Amino acid sequence: MAKISPLALIDPEAKIGENCEIGPFCFIDKNVVIGDNNVLMNSVTLLSGTRLGSGNTLFPGAVIGAIPQDLKFKGEETIVEIGDNNKIRENVTIHRGTASKGKTIVGSNNLIMENAHIAHDCVFGNGIIMGNSTKLAGEVTIDDNAIISAVVLVHQFCRIGGYTMVQGGTRTSKDIPPFIMAGKEPVSYAGLNIVGLRRRGFAPNVIDNIHHAYRLIYNCNLTVSEAVEQIRNEVPMSQEIEYIIDFVSASKRGIIR
Repeated sequence: MAKISPLALIDPEAKIGENCEIGPFCFIDKNVVIGDNNVLMNSVTLLSGTRLGSGNTLFPGAVIGAIPQDLKFKGEETIVEIGDNNKIRENVTIHRGTASKGKTIVGSNNLIMENAHIAHDCVFGNGIIMGNSTKLAGEVTIDDNAIISAVVLVHQFCRIGGYTMVQGGTRTSKDIPPFIMAGKEPVSYAGLNIVGLRRRGFAPNVIDNIHHAYRLIYNCNLTVSEAVEQIRNEVPMSQEIEYIIDFVSASKRGIIR
């Protein structure tokens, strides 16, 4: 049985799962689907096209499913799809997709802090921490277990790799590869995220191999393609090394230097 405040406004077409709590002054639009065990604190807005999984907590002022801030958007039917067990803090905005991809995706077990913004057609993975007032432009991809500090600005179409830590106040218009720390002005490689990798249980030899790969990419005056060839020749292949190779090889915007 859902616990719904009499001061909430819910369209009769909205679908609400079991054991949800919906606080006063929430607005839930038509064409919204909410899973089980969600908590919507006061003044949360879920607009048409929102798909919310289970076990999420949305704090006051969060707005999910607003139309994109994209002049190419012509009112097409699109969605925003959010997974399970996320904490979405005060005044977070997550916009639905455009005709480009049709949906914005947010995975599970994320912490999205106050006043953050995820724009249209972003793909936001799992286990991510996103700091206060950080803003993602359209079609940004954030891989699993990244940590993005406060007031970070990410240009459209960029990608940030998994297990990366991005310094607060960073601005990037380039891709940020996995397993590293990124910061400074202009944004650049600031070393391996060693503490984060150890906390996540990466074995010492795996960390050493990742470090070797990035020495070739950043410290040997090689082009990306030359560095990739050297990595293939010198570094024992593993899932982590393949991830690095695939990431830097596929980058369309180029990686930070």
